[in-house]
Amino acid sequence: MNLIIKILLSGLAVFLTAYFLPNISVDGWLTALIVGVVLGLLNAFVKPVIQILTLPITALTLGLFLLVINTLMVMLADYLIGGFQINGFLWAFIFSVINSVVMYILETIFDK
Repeated sequence: MNLIIKILLSGLAVFLTAYFLPNISVDGWLTALIVGVVLGLLNAFVKPVIQILTLPITALTLGLFLLVINTLMVMLADYLIGGFQINGFLWAFIFSVINSVVMYILETIFDK
């Protein structure tokens, strides 16, 4: 049951973030849920490998390069999902940061 709630919250976070940012579009609720699932899978399987490979630059930038890795995961989700579009690296970066904040707030509210 926890996994289903987490997927629904992730989809809601994607939908809300895309709704308020001008250069990001999501076709509907189902697409937002798919984006949430794909981002979760990318963060679980692809992101750790990239983090290990980029460990020296991450250490050099005191962890700020992790924001770039998050942005790349969002751009990869954009490439994989047809109904989800982001116009450029900057908007993917903004989406990544705001989506993380929205997801944190939603998890805090519904973590009972």
